Amino acid sequence: MKKRELLKAIALTTGISLLSPLVAASEKDPVRIGAVSSMSGVFEQQGQEVLRAIEFAVEEANAKGGVDGREVAIEVADDESTPDGARRSAEKLAREGHNLLIGPISSSISMTLSQNLDRWDAMYVVVASKLDALTGKSCHARMFRTNHNDVMDLAMMKEWMKTVDEKKFGIIAADYTWGHGSTEFFEKTAKELGKEVKVSLFAPLGTKDFAPYVAQLRDADVDAVWVAMVGRDAISFVKQADSFGLNDTSRLIGHALIFQYLVDATGDATHGVWGNIGYGADIDTERNRQFVAAWTEKFGRVPTENEGQAYNGVQLIFEGVKLAGSTAPGDVAKALEDAEYESIYGPALMRGADHQLQIPNYVGEVAQVDGKLRPVVEKTYPISLYSTPSADCSI
Repeated sequence: MKKRELLKAIALTTGISLLSPLVAASEKDPVRIGAVSSMSGVFEQQGQEVLRAIEFAVEEANAKGGVDGREVAIEVADDESTPDGARRSAEKLAREGHNLLIGPISSSISMTLSQNLDRWDAMYVVVASKLDALTGKSCHARMFRTNHNDVMDLAMMKEWMKTVDEKKFGIIAADYTWGHGSTEFFEKTAKELGKEVKVSLFAPLGTKDFAPYVAQLRDADVDAVWVAMVGRDAISFVKQADSFGLNDTSRLIGHALIFQYLVDATGDATHGVWGNIGYGADIDTERNRQFVAAWTEKFGRVPTENEGQAYNGVQLIFEGVKLAGSTAPGDVAKALEDAEYESIYGPALMRGADHQLQIPNYVGEVAQVDGKLRPVVEKTYPISLYSTPSADCSI
């Protein structure tokens, strides 16, 4: 969906009453969500998916009578895929009362929002950013993460890597905080498993020509390449890696790589690529089956990873409002600490020590399902692999 079409759809959803008589008659304060995500810039594809899922969750809740007898209202803003754009947009929404924030993709954007939550009297739910520090040394009493962080992903990937035959690895990662963190962790993991990292490369955001990087990876004669890139950059790299023959000689393994938007944009180039999966329509829980059925009825396809993660994040906000009996960010935040509830992943705990949601994690591959390529969950890993909160977090 193009940016203009997405904005139009959200405007229609937020402008037309979808409320039951119960919500329409309620005198309770509405649940005011501020959706800040990328409608332009390098993370635009992911941002569109996130906003689509937030809109869906709001529409669904209002059609069922709201949350705690309250209307759910949403305002949307473009973070332009930059920290400065996010700060401006989020502050505007929060100052206008839409101070239950959700939506950014990049970890650097999430970090920027977290540093301003007290000043804005806001709360923020992270649904896509993976940097460990967000629930580590930079954790915040009003910030909660519902997606898996790097420690969770890489603890799982370390277990999976024990079954991988390849010995010599190259790394290509985005040249910002998250990409460097992924690289450092993989280099350490590879060494512990007796594997060799022969070359580590970093590409600046917005890189269009990946030929020099592909050439270096080919020259390094590696068995596999660890890819930690997202958005348009990931699409460009995968396409060029395929066209220059890297995929013929080296296996691609992704960290936050095998999203549906990337598969759609690159076609057969991703067929058979393995990686971590933050959410999959294949997750076999009652709540997820209900979600997938409702989503498929509306859109004619199953939800993507970004869409499932964003939907799950909105559900956390709803759970906090119900537990708090309030929409005030401070009240909702307090109510969510150590909250246990039923999620699309199954039973979930919002760990009070660092505000990291405790849910299973998944590894899968891009495969054909009903004639269409999509990421498919193949292995499920338990919470026990990564159950210790960061010692660096002090809330």
